Amino acid sequence: MRLRFKTRAKVFFKSLNKWRLAHLSDRQFMILLAVPTGFLAGVAAVLIKFLTHTIRDFFFYLRTLDPNFDYMFFVMPAIGILFTIIVIRYIIRREVGHGIPGLLYALSRNKGIVKPYTTFSSIITSALTVGFGGSVGLEGPSVSTGGAIGSNIGQLLKLNQKQINVLIGMGGAAALASIFQAPITGVIFAMEVFMIDISMTALVPILISAFCAILTSYFFLGRAFEYEITIAESFVPSNSLYYVGLGIVVGLVSAYFMRVYFSIGKRFDTIENPWRRFIIAALCLGALIFVFPSLYGEGYETINAALNGNATDILQNTVFQSFSDNIWLVIIVFVAIILFKAFATSLTFAAGGVGGTFAPALFLGAMTGMVYALVINNLGGNLEVGKFALVGMSGLVAGMLHAPLTGIFLIAEITNGYSLMVPLMIVAALSLAINRIFFKESIYTQSIAEKGVKVSFNKDETILNMMTSSHLIETNFSTIRPDQTLGDLVKIIASSSRNIFPVVDENGEFKGHILFDDVRQFMFDTSLYDIPVEKIMVYPEYVINYDEPMESIVQKFEESHKYNIVIVEDGKYLGYISRANVFTTYQATLKEISAE
Repeated sequence: MRLRFKTRAKVFFKSLNKWRLAHLSDRQFMILLAVPTGFLAGVAAVLIKFLTHTIRDFFFYLRTLDPNFDYMFFVMPAIGILFTIIVIRYIIRREVGHGIPGLLYALSRNKGIVKPYTTFSSIITSALTVGFGGSVGLEGPSVSTGGAIGSNIGQLLKLNQKQINVLIGMGGAAALASIFQAPITGVIFAMEVFMIDISMTALVPILISAFCAILTSYFFLGRAFEYEITIAESFVPSNSLYYVGLGIVVGLVSAYFMRVYFSIGKRFDTIENPWRRFIIAALCLGALIFVFPSLYGEGYETINAALNGNATDILQNTVFQSFSDNIWLVIIVFVAIILFKAFATSLTFAAGGVGGTFAPALFLGAMTGMVYALVINNLGGNLEVGKFALVGMSGLVAGMLHAPLTGIFLIAEITNGYSLMVPLMIVAALSLAINRIFFKESIYTQSIAEKGVKVSFNKDETILNMMTSSHLIETNFSTIRPDQTLGDLVKIIASSSRNIFPVVDENGEFKGHILFDDVRQFMFDTSLYDIPVEKIMVYPEYVINYDEPMESIVQKFEESHKYNIVIVEDGKYLGYISRANVFTTYQATLKEISAE
């Protein structure tokens, strides 16, 4: 049955390709694909939210029936992450990852190819993680699912790399647009985070995809806003310095979050036993959520309380409820929540949970903006708390994601107006500038940058990232052992078409090489034929390692002026990479991603 289905599907897509090549241009076809891509990405985003909120609402309902149920918040995140691990290990049986970094890796190194299972894996695992209280968000898994849907549509239809990249942008934009019901934000997010080279050919399909996703969200959810906020007044120019201060503060908070996030991740990576890692991280996470319930899940209730200036509502049903009458104690508790949010998110991932960091950025932004305004007001100021919480959200998104336009237009769209455009620009710009002092990469690109992959909007760097040394290795070089003689080398030269002869021992270790030009002058002197090869070989100044970034390989060719450089893996000889092959591959990749 399964084989028959695959055969029919193959025939269908072959027929579809044949029809579209005869009747549609590539541009028209991409516009046509925007509709199903946007619809499917929108459905995926709605489904993730529905599953997550169903799980969460069930537990909150139990909480209303039994006041002692609060103690379950200590173990609930662990239960959800345990279910997540079981699903990954025994059902999906593949690594799920945390979404957007995986898509960026696929765009940078894998020609936009994303595995089919990623179209559903994050839906299940993120719903379990967040629904049970994991302190992460759904935006990352939703965007990665939408991008995976786009990539797999492109693969099924045998599209080129440029078209697959655009489809990933369509799916990602559609998913984010569906979640926030903010189409412009989705499009800008795709441009800032995903796209290599944006053009009208790519922009129009992405816009249509986001529009279709919005309609899908409206159909299933109606006009359901995540954040309920009303701006009482527009931008007050006299508050400009306060916004400058907020921009600096949220920039520092974004850098703090990233420092904790990556530090804890590396610390737990040193624990080899995954179950020990799960137990330690889950227990710490449960303790944090039990003490600070606002760290539970995405934290949208807390964000909405901050946006409406209802600071004391955040402390209801917590051990800190009695502090509500003392504003400075309230502020201290809020500062603690801001500081521990970084730990809660990091521990969720360390334990094995699946989610995203977009929602934590919004949470931290709202809390930081609210605390900032409360401090100013209690020192004699008169700021609108909800407005500063709102602008703070924009600043954290700009700082952590290195996506200032996404932060600006997200807040502008969810407030149904652009009256705060000036403070949004001030805070977003300052936050990004502060964060870049500490991190040259965003929270999405930092993790894959540590693997030697640089995500860049520079086309040259992007193309080099897409190229891998494994596809450039030439192996048609005749090798010789170091214990052989010049006479043996002459016999090898006679049957070889290359002018380099690598010297490799019996274990495959690269010892050096001999250049034909170096032995040409005495190779016919038979009296020298007993000279060991190791006496005439040289070890090259430049050697390429198998996992070396392509940018570094190109730099070695530029510095050395060599036409061929040997490549090794842990000292083992693999072959040579030629300057001509690198240039030819670069030209072919450039042509592929620039195809319209």
